[in-house]
Amino acid sequence: MAVRPSRAVGVIAGCAAIAGIAAATPAIATTDQDGNRVAVAGSTPAWATPAAKIGGTDGGAQRRIQVALALRDRAGAEQLAKAISTPGSSQYRKVLTAGEFTHRFAATNDTVDKVRGWLQKQGVRITEVSANRHFLEAVADTSTLEKAFGAKLSTYQHRGMHGKVENLVAPESAITLPASLRDAVTAVLGLDDSEKTITPQRVDRRAPAAQAAAGTGCATYWGQTVNTSVPRKYPDQSNEICGYNSAQTRGLYGLTPAQTGAGTNIGIVAAYNGDRTFADANRAATKFGSPPLAPGQYTVKLPDGGFNPDPACEPDGWAGEQALDVQAAHTIAPAAKITYYAGRDCRGLYTALNKAVADNEVGIITNSWAYNGDETTASPAARQLMDSIGVQAAIQGQSILFSSGDAGDLSGVTGGKQSATFPSSHPWVTAVGGTSAAIDGAGKKLWDTGWTSTGLVQSGDRYVPTQDRDGPFAGGAGGGVSQVFERPEYQAGKVSSTRRAVPDIAALADAYTGFAVGHTVPGHGYVEYASGGTSLASPLLAGMIAASAQAAGIDRLGFVNPAIYDLAGTPAISDVKHRDGGVWTHRLGSYGGVSVPPGQGSYLVDFDQKPQSLQSGPGWDPLTGVGTPAAGFPAALSK
Repeated sequence: MAVRPSRAVGVIAGCAAIAGIAAATPAIATTDQDGNRVAVAGSTPAWATPAAKIGGTDGGAQRRIQVALALRDRAGAEQLAKAISTPGSSQYRKVLTAGEFTHRFAATNDTVDKVRGWLQKQGVRITEVSANRHFLEAVADTSTLEKAFGAKLSTYQHRGMHGKVENLVAPESAITLPASLRDAVTAVLGLDDSEKTITPQRVDRRAPAAQAAAGTGCATYWGQTVNTSVPRKYPDQSNEICGYNSAQTRGLYGLTPAQTGAGTNIGIVAAYNGDRTFADANRAATKFGSPPLAPGQYTVKLPDGGFNPDPACEPDGWAGEQALDVQAAHTIAPAAKITYYAGRDCRGLYTALNKAVADNEVGIITNSWAYNGDETTASPAARQLMDSIGVQAAIQGQSILFSSGDAGDLSGVTGGKQSATFPSSHPWVTAVGGTSAAIDGAGKKLWDTGWTSTGLVQSGDRYVPTQDRDGPFAGGAGGGVSQVFERPEYQAGKVSSTRRAVPDIAALADAYTGFAVGHTVPGHGYVEYASGGTSLASPLLAGMIAASAQAAGIDRLGFVNPAIYDLAGTPAISDVKHRDGGVWTHRLGSYGGVSVPPGQGSYLVDFDQKPQSLQSGPGWDPLTGVGTPAAGFPAALSK
């Protein structure tokens, strides 16, 4: 985030660099023998291999699809997005409205009518055209879709996080379209089940309350409670944190009472909707020290047609994510409005995200979800749709944030292959990594370090590494190098790889030093606990961007990555480095599909000891990016 590299590059080349799109190649490539239809390259996900095929699929089953439409003058849109996002540019932060973007860059109404007419002739029912004309939503049975797109759908076995084996549908071969639609359609989503693997990126820790006599409870601040009946590995050691309260969390970033995010609106995108979110947030605010949400300060945008309680999407798991996102963003930016965009299920998240962009009512959009696997779990069609969504958001001055994941370099999930997660690896989003942090009894930050946990179990008078599928790795921020995106220009001179590197910046994520949340859990009632994961880091950063926009006197700052990398190495960003230390806990948590010993015991969690390939260090690193916001961050980012 310090000195920017030279911008003396060709206009289109520079745009491709910031977008990280290997060469804005059209999605539709080869022509059929009869010359009337063309194949849509990349329309089969990487996991749909012949070896993984286990059968066909029900031809009568209804499927929802999204037919993504090409932007007009895509190169021009990327050029403008770059100029609006680059400090020092004459167009910096001179944003367009949603209507101006649509008029200038979206598919024309004639194009929409052309694609719609063809789909209807195939027997496909159109249910919606997105307001920004990025895609048409449609429904048809599987056999109709197979005929329309010229590809058979089959069922494949997919192994993701938690060792979870899922049977997912995908085309056996590339789909085809009439040649007359070649320039109109970039991708078709929904013919495969990739989005069924999407999960929220959070971990909850229901630690026992502090028990000073026994010394086995959690600590309300670093070192308040230390279990003296177990071996002590580090001079700087504490029992796990019960959950930092509002003052402690704000103090971690040096926020003043006046930095509230006033005048801004934070968007949150997730699946489903918890009906207790508002009441729980205000109950937790009273307990942990934030002002309550005022009437009208929190708004929910529900999906058209209601929700689809698909068991594959784990509907019950999303309410806790929603509670965390709302309470974390509100803690950092207590005066900001919050708008929650609910996906109908895990396959409806792009619709919800696109709605947040098309409505253009929010300036910051935080997302704490990712695919259950590496980048290739997402289909190329999803990556192409994110291109258009990300470019429009940047042109409108919206910041899109994604959590970087909780399974480190993913080698424990993928069987050894290191990878970043998607969508956090997309070059038009801000990928938020994670830290572990110690706060003292006066509410001041003692230190932070990169969040990657090594699990140790007590054996006599010492600790030994846990041994399971993931070895001693017990969870940590996602990070690494993209397999599919080139390095964007804003990372030049900051990262050594020639590929997009993740994350960009970091915030608190380690649930052992986590954030206090209150949430009504079915069957348990209202409970309070420490929560974490990069699901926490993303809404925390959203709140800090809101405070930055407040300092600038505007409601949005836009795509912030170029500005963040300009600030690298300045006092506005704390460069997170390795630090020895650990927490004692009675139970290890299961982050991001990581395998840990079950049940209670005596465990020590080491900080940042490189249990996989990732570790924090000077400059950009694959756990924390360029670092974590310091006290001067809001003022510096506002300029």
